[in-house]
Parts: sequence; C-alpha cells; structure tokens
Amino acid sequence: MTEPAHSPEFATPPGAVTSFGELAGLFLRLGATAFGGPAAHVALLEEEVVRRRGWLTQERFLDLLSAANLIPGPNSTELAIHIGYERRGWAGLLVAGVCFILPAMLLVMGFAWAYVRYGTLPALAGVLYGVKPVIVAVVAQALWSLGKSALRTWPLRAAAAVVLLLSLLGVHELLLLFAAGVATGAWRWPALERKAVPPALGLLLGAVAALALLPALLGLGPGGPPNGAPPPLGLLPLGLSFLKIGSVLYGSGYVLLAFLDAELVQRFHWLSQGQLLDAVVVGQVTPGPVFTTATFVGYVLQGWRGALVATVGIFLPAFLFVGISIKLVAQLRQSPLAGAFLDGLNAASWALMAAVSLMLARTALLDGPTGALAAVSAWLLLRYRVNSAWLVLGGAALGYGLQQTGLL
Repeated sequence: MTEPAHSPEFATPPGAVTSFGELAGLFLRLGATAFGGPAAHVALLEEEVVRRRGWLTQERFLDLLSAANLIPGPNSTELAIHIGYERRGWAGLLVAGVCFILPAMLLVMGFAWAYVRYGTLPALAGVLYGVKPVIVAVVAQALWSLGKSALRTWPLRAAAAVVLLLSLLGVHELLLLFAAGVATGAWRWPALERKAVPPALGLLLGAVAALALLPALLGLGPGGPPNGAPPPLGLLPLGLSFLKIGSVLYGSGYVLLAFLDAELVQRFHWLSQGQLLDAVVVGQVTPGPVFTTATFVGYVLQGWRGALVATVGIFLPAFLFVGISIKLVAQLRQSPLAGAFLDGLNAASWALMAAVSLMLARTALLDGPTGALAAVSAWLLLRYRVNSAWLVLGGAALGYGLQQTGLL
C-alpha cells in the first residue's frame, strides 16, 4: 500500500504560515536528539519537514541538500538554515539555525566543564551502542524515500552508483558532486536549447572552485601550515581561527580534525593532540552538529566565553553562505540546463549519504542485538511511522542500561 507523503495530523495546510514557535520547537528537539552525524541529521530533517509536516516537496528538499553540499561548512546545519528560510524568510533562517545548534552547544559545554574539572570524559559507550543501530534504520528509511525523487531516471541511477563506488574508494566529495552535475548536463545537452545556459551556473562553478582552493592559501589542512610565531591565546585570535576554518571546510568530522590539528596544535600550539582527539570524540557522540567540537575546544582554552566565541566563529560562515546562495538555487532550477546539473548534484548527494550510511552500518551493527535493534526500528518506522526521536531515546536508554548492568 502506498503511504501518504506526510502524516495528516502533522501536515501544514497549503499556504499556511509556520509559526516561529513551531519552527523553534522542531529544531530545538532535533538539535537535542539528532545523533549520528550529518547523514542521520538529513534523514531526520527529511522525516520531519517532508513526510510528517509536508513543508517541502522531495524535489525541493533535495535541491536544498545539494546547495548545502556545495558550500563550505556543516551541511546538515546549512540544510536546517535553508529550511528555516523556506518557512519564515530571514527571521526563520536565524531561528532554525540557532535552535538546531543551541542544544548541542549547551550539552558539549557541559561535557567540557566535566572534562576540565575531572580530567576525563563520562562513559558513553553504552549510549552509542544503543543509538547507532537506530540511526542506521532512520537513514535507510530516508534513503528509500529520497531515492524516489533523486533517482527518477536510469542515467541518474547510473550516476549515483558511480558516485557511491568512488566515494567508498575515497574520492573527494566535491569532485564527485561536480562530476555528476556536469555528466547529467552533458547527457541532456542535445535535447536542450543552447540559450538555456544561465550566468548563475558559471558563477556557481567559479565561486565553489575558489572556495575549494582557500584552505591551501590560508595554510589549513592535512599538509600543515607554514611556520611562524603563534599569537598569544585570546578570545579574538580564537574566534578568528574558527571563523577561518568554518569558511573553508568541506567534508566530514575527520576533515575537521585535520584542520583543527593544523591550526590549533601544529601552528599555534594552543592545544595538545590528546585534547584535540577528546574534543572530536565529544563532537561525534553528542547530538546535533559535529562542528560543536569547537565549543569543547573553546571551553578548554578560554572557559565559557571561549566556548561561545569558538561556536559563533565556526558557525557564522554557514549562515552567510546560505544567505548568499538562496537566490542562486532558485535561478538554477529555472534553467533547463542548470536544472539538469542540479539533478546530477541531487543524485550524487543521495549517493554520498548512502556511502556514509554504509560506513555507519559497519560500526553500528556489531552483533545480534544491534542487528535486531536496527531491524525492529526499521519495522516501527515503516509500519507505524513512529517518531524517530522516541526510537533514538529508547536506543540510548537501552544501551545505557546494558552498560550499567555489565552486559556490554
């Protein structure tokens, strides 16, 4: 039986205005329960704003996801910011973004306080043991749903398959996105009018290429920065360092680790390798954006003021880039050729999400109980459309209970 696009009890009537309270409530809840990294966040956002509330169509959601993948910064946070703009304009952009970041920032700040006070991190193995299998089920459901829009034709399915394979082999995601877009545009080119080439497409290609080169120019990345006398540690140098990283970083939490290592450990010697690894662990295991690693680092270095400055610094570019790119995405969809390019990006974005989900499954499905938990979660999601937030909390409680009873 075909399921409705979204649950009637949550659907927003056509033309209805989303209240700021509803917008804030949704993103505060997601920020407090969205475990699992960007792929899981995208899956949870798709469940809430497409299938449960009907705020966006599948195609529009994929367009916004592709736009977020093309600009530097935390992709799932940028997607939340885009959704906020779609519902309530510029004010909604700020409300959605801030509310998605705030719960994770406060939680990470609490972990940082405990770390500074006691010199260690609370045990989180049990929570992760129970949460990760649920996230696998949530992401799988989102992939199935999004695939209906992203992979409408055989050329798009072929492009997604190639991107999935190359992503698993380690090819850079930005290169895969552009290759899929160009390939799809070239495939449809003979059937399109030559006058369909929009200036916005050339502007987009040039801007993203320039942004991709910035890390090397700024001395960031795995290759290491140039030598030089480090500035004294203070709120302004700390904020500027995170502002620079947030302006140029593409990729996963592992790329963030390389950038933080180059800037804060090797260049400025503000942080030790051990402290950096602890910060990344906290960013990975807490809900919400992985970039709240910056909150942990800021607190360790400069207390709560440093935590706020570092958080604002690393997330501010995401708000600016989304604000700049909003009109560009609309122009791209209006052109047949640029629309073909965007369809290729959507197929590639789906494949990149699938690649991350496969790697997540390898780390999450460790034994019979985790496999059973993932299967039961998938059944509850598909059969009864249970809110994934309850499943995530249930998985966390189950894992924590197993750890406390010594069964892990």
